[in-house]
Amino acid sequence: MKMTISLFAGLGALALAACGDNTPAASTQDDPASETAVPDNGARLDAILAGDHRSPEERARDQYRHPKQTLLFFGLEPDMHVVEIWPGGGWYTQIIAPFLKPDGKYYAAGFPREGASERTRNALTLFEETYADKPEIYGNVEMTALGEGHEIAPPGTADMVLTFRNVHNWLGRDTAAANFAAFYRALKPGGILGVVEHRADSAELPHDGSKGYVYKADVIALAQAAGFDLDAASEVNANPSDTKNHPFGVWTLPPVRRSSEIRGMEDPDFDRAPYDAIGESDRMTLKFRKPIAADGALLE
Repeated sequence: MKMTISLFAGLGALALAACGDNTPAASTQDDPASETAVPDNGARLDAILAGDHRSPEERARDQYRHPKQTLLFFGLEPDMHVVEIWPGGGWYTQIIAPFLKPDGKYYAAGFPREGASERTRNALTLFEETYADKPEIYGNVEMTALGEGHEIAPPGTADMVLTFRNVHNWLGRDTAAANFAAFYRALKPGGILGVVEHRADSAELPHDGSKGYVYKADVIALAQAAGFDLDAASEVNANPSDTKNHPFGVWTLPPVRRSSEIRGMEDPDFDRAPYDAIGESDRMTLKFRKPIAADGALLE
């Protein structure tokens, strides 16, 4: 029933890499996936994660990103229509798209082609050749765009929209509200918005995403302003070793491992060891739902 590393650096760079107090009360739960996951879905994900289409470098990041637990927490099912926002080099594409094959559909909502730089156009072409042009591996992949004048999927048709570590970029560009509205528009009533983001939890961190970290309360406020309800929260992607006090923001940590303010201009004397020991960032994992009217009627 339908409820209803990086392959290329260019697109990741274009995405600018690609909880606070006073959190509104909501019905949340900790790591429900371990108790409620459908065993067949877990086995299906295990097989995909072990597949030959994933490189050893990509598999090495599973320990930080917990893709199986995260996707089960969001409630991913094989027959869903799923939109991934700014998929970058396709790290999650390699997991979600095969999972949806052959009964579901995967939308990759990236950058618009019109007016894009040559670098962006090349990156989009490479993504298309790698994923959309290989249905025997990735099934039904359709490339769409996130931005004014575009729809990430036909309105009211998606079962799930997923975004991984992107919200900080939108805060800096002042596009967060419009993007959350696009997510709401694409989803069916009852559909799920899943958000994973670097988590700010210190008053010293800015609210504009410039350090890569975002406050949980700010994400919830954006989602609720767009019409979503907070359904659940998980600590599956938490990293208590992440102090958030890094000289070059979240990008000091793996996998970027920045050693200067300007990426690509690295400081050979910078001691990366303490930051590599932390691993990837502490992350919030939030599940939102597009409401259904109290009388059972579907909201448009």
